[in-house]
Amino acid sequence: MVVVPVRRGYGKSDGPVQEDYGSCEDPNFHSAGLSSANDIQGVLGQMAREPYVDAQRIVVVGQSAGGWASLAIAARNVPGVIGIVNFAGGRGSLAAGQNCAPERLVEGAGRYGATARIPALWIYTENDSYIGPDLSRQMVEAFRAAGGSAAYRLLPPFGKDGHSLFTDPAGMDRWVPLVSEFLRSQKLMP
Repeated sequence: MVVVPVRRGYGKSDGPVQEDYGSCEDPNFHSAGLSSANDIQGVLGQMAREPYVDAQRIVVVGQSAGGWASLAIAARNVPGVIGIVNFAGGRGSLAAGQNCAPERLVEGAGRYGATARIPALWIYTENDSYIGPDLSRQMVEAFRAAGGSAAYRLLPPFGKDGHSLFTDPAGMDRWVPLVSEFLRSQKLMP
C-alpha cells in the first residue's frame, strides 16, 4: 500500500504551513523538520489503525522539504517505520546554488542522526541546484558521525536540475534500482 499525504499548508490541505523555519538570518531547520514530521506521524498513526495496513513494515519517502521531514521521522524512531528514503532533502534554498544557512542544515542533520536508528537511503544528484553535492555530503557525514545509519548515493547530473529526479518520470530509471535494493535490504522485496 502506498499513501501520499499532503502536509498542512500544501496543495489543497487545510490550514497554514506548519513548518516555517524562521528567517534566513536565524533559521531553525531542525525544528521545521520536526513540525513537518508531526503531519507525517499523524498520517502514520491513522493508517496503522486500518486493518489492511501492516503497521510494522513502514517506509517513509520524502523529497526536498519532505526528504528533510523523513529524516526528522527517523530521528523519532517511530514504531513500525523500518526505513527512510530521502530524495534531495533539505531546507533554506533561496535560488540556484544559494542556501541561506548551509551550516544550519549540516547541524540539523547531525541532530537528527544523534537519535535516528532507522536505516536511511539518501539520494542526491551532482546538479541539484538546491542542495549541491558538497552540502549533501556534509549533511550525511554529520548524520552518520552523530550515530545515524545512512547509505548515500550521489547520482550523475539529471536534466537541467537534479532536484527534480524523483518527481520527473524520466528519473525513475536512475532511482528505482537504488530504492529496490534498499527495500530488499529491509526484507520488503524479494
